[in-house]
Amino acid sequence: MLQGRQTWVFESKPVIAGSAAVGGPFESKCALADDFDMFSEDLWLGQDSFEKAERKLLEHACEIAIKKAGVKKEDVEFFFSGDLINQIISSSFTARTLGIPYLGIFGACSSSVEGLALASILVDGNFANNALAATSSHNAACEKQYRYPTEYGAQKPPTAQWTVTGAGAALVAREGEGPRVVCATIGRVVDMGLSDPFNMGAAMAPAAVDTISAHMRDLNIDLSDYDIIATGDLGRVGHEIAKELLKKHGISLPEEKFTDCGKIIYKDEQPVFSGGSGCGCAAVTTYGHFINRMKKGELKKILVVATGALLSPMSYQQKEFIPCIAHAVSLEM
Repeated sequence: MLQGRQTWVFESKPVIAGSAAVGGPFESKCALADDFDMFSEDLWLGQDSFEKAERKLLEHACEIAIKKAGVKKEDVEFFFSGDLINQIISSSFTARTLGIPYLGIFGACSSSVEGLALASILVDGNFANNALAATSSHNAACEKQYRYPTEYGAQKPPTAQWTVTGAGAALVAREGEGPRVVCATIGRVVDMGLSDPFNMGAAMAPAAVDTISAHMRDLNIDLSDYDIIATGDLGRVGHEIAKELLKKHGISLPEEKFTDCGKIIYKDEQPVFSGGSGCGCAAVTTYGHFINRMKKGELKKILVVATGALLSPMSYQQKEFIPCIAHAVSLEM
């Protein structure tokens, strides 16, 4: 059911019956390592390219989520996925392996929540019994596409972020044990005229604030019911900007409630500049860390606002600014 202008309220509250977080070797040392289901020992995962390695990460996450949900692959009617590689080939080739009817999406780093929202609306509308939502990113693959090959050793500014090598997946079902998807707020594209690919947090922060404001307006609520409001991958720089913008909108959130996936995923001593980023950032943090905390009873209700920068190498070469978007889902246990 549509409420307001941008928010879907799911009457049946579909359940995340199974979820998975898979990471690379650098992520095995991160602050949230205990919440991952699996790590690879190297960036290649036995493949001959980083792009193929990312595909294996995504396949593993999907297979684990399906298994944890207690269903067979044949029971999953639809698969939503997106990634950052050209023409979302990690997702498309994973869909080829899984053999599940597939809908490819692209929301950049907001793809995890975009997919979760779409999977939930199918289940809530009785168009599916089980729908899988997943996404992935790979540090070496994304860096060479959007910035520089890692072998180049280019210097980065403090505003830069570290692309997470990881994949997250969630199996949305009518029945099962796990957090319920209560509603989703679909974001608008926001472009504030920023063009620096090494400062994505600043570019995406206004989109996150716009979606949070729309969520509150559409549902006529404040945010006090939420235990956590987590943006996707603004990092430390973008997180501070988002806090200031929220204050200008008259929204003041306590520090213990307002956080960011890119800010909390890595340890302080890991050299990640402003924090984590990539499609896998919000995915592994949500489908691993936050869902585990909900199952333990530490969190009852959360709002995840995944952010995405909708640029491409082509748009950057044509001197375009960086348009951004953010989608939000409300989960409760």
